[in-house]
Amino acid sequence: MSEVLGSLLWMIVAIGVLVTFHEFGHYWVARRCGVKVLRFSVGFGRPLWSRRDRHGTEFAIAAIPLGGYVKMLDEAEADVPVAERPQAFNRKPVLQRIAIVAAGPIANLVLCVALLWAMFVIGRPDYSATLGPTTGIAAAAGLQGGDRIEAVDGRAINTWMEALQTLTMAAMDGRDARLQIIDADGNEQARTLALSRLPVGFNQENVGGAAGLSWRHLLLPATVGKTTPGSAADGVLLPGDTITAVDGQPVRQFADLPPLISQLGQRGGAAMIEVDRNGDRHAFELQPRQIKNPETGETVWALGVEPPRSLPPAEYDALQQFGPFAAVPAALRETGKMTADSLGMIRRMLTGHASVKNVSGPITIARVANSTAKRGVAWFLYFLALVSLSLAILNLLPIPVLDGGHLLYYLIELVKGSPLSERSMAAGQYIGLALLAGLMGLAFYNDILRLVT
Repeated sequence: MSEVLGSLLWMIVAIGVLVTFHEFGHYWVARRCGVKVLRFSVGFGRPLWSRRDRHGTEFAIAAIPLGGYVKMLDEAEADVPVAERPQAFNRKPVLQRIAIVAAGPIANLVLCVALLWAMFVIGRPDYSATLGPTTGIAAAAGLQGGDRIEAVDGRAINTWMEALQTLTMAAMDGRDARLQIIDADGNEQARTLALSRLPVGFNQENVGGAAGLSWRHLLLPATVGKTTPGSAADGVLLPGDTITAVDGQPVRQFADLPPLISQLGQRGGAAMIEVDRNGDRHAFELQPRQIKNPETGETVWALGVEPPRSLPPAEYDALQQFGPFAAVPAALRETGKMTADSLGMIRRMLTGHASVKNVSGPITIARVANSTAKRGVAWFLYFLALVSLSLAILNLLPIPVLDGGHLLYYLIELVKGSPLSERSMAAGQYIGLALLAGLMGLAFYNDILRLVT
């Protein structure tokens, strides 16, 4: 299946599940409050399938699978026969109307917890927060390849993704992050990552790179990909050899070589280079030579070896899995963390600390839906949970035309004892539509920008 078709398919599946659950929340509470529901539609446009139940509700699946709606009996939308007016939405007490409108976002919140519970029961394989080679701010903090991040600012870290998300929030706030790590030798250490030193306008979508952090997948073994013609290693070391020690100093990764070779060059003389060749141990006496680094223009000491061009496939080394009972509090905790992060991101965008480039639209959602589906059921459930929570939060924003806007109207009515005037509500609808159109335009712009860059 092509990338485009896969993305489209999984986005339709995601939207179908999440919107249906959202609208079912409205429908279920409306029926319990005695409101007549005229139509429950999954999708927009011409119905492809429909049937009517004994209560007179039409259930339909429509041609455009990009949303859905519940249509209730309401005198504000059409004339209602006198006999049916007690079942009209607008005739219900304000608290019941609040409950009906809030039921959609609440349903998405409940669905988020349920999806995370299922994810934890199935078990989501992931990558540990183990570092690869470090540079810049990270190296200055004493972080090294092989260090595993256990906590950031007191928040437990289980995966590389969690580490990046937490560090991104700290970077947006312009504050340093306190890290608890376990180094390559198994010792617990404390480090302070000076994220406050990041330059103005740093790339918020790649905080790890800006801070000099890399993932352990880039922690390459010191395997020879090729040798530079005329170098010390030329004709001595072969592609596939793995360097295990330099002058008696153990070598764990390719990034260990430059400082060791530099020390040898400054000291002068040859040294023993130990390698593993097809399971056999060999030692060669080599003397580093000075070369010019083509990227920096600096003169450095080198053996003349380069790593393989391609990385080996990454292997999961962390599994988040719980039994059915233990998965319940785990799902609630994860929902709480996701909610705090989402609200924090909104707050940061409103205050200017977070870039509006973080707003994503349907194209990005479709691509992420496809990529998570490829990674397995547990990852797709996590994606659905995240989008379900995002829908709940978005719909609760006090923007007219959204559920949150209607709730704002009803709360005002509850306080003042009478509904807002039709003129005020109409003005609010226009403002809400303008805000929503602007937000959608920004999301599409960011999506297209990501595609072309």
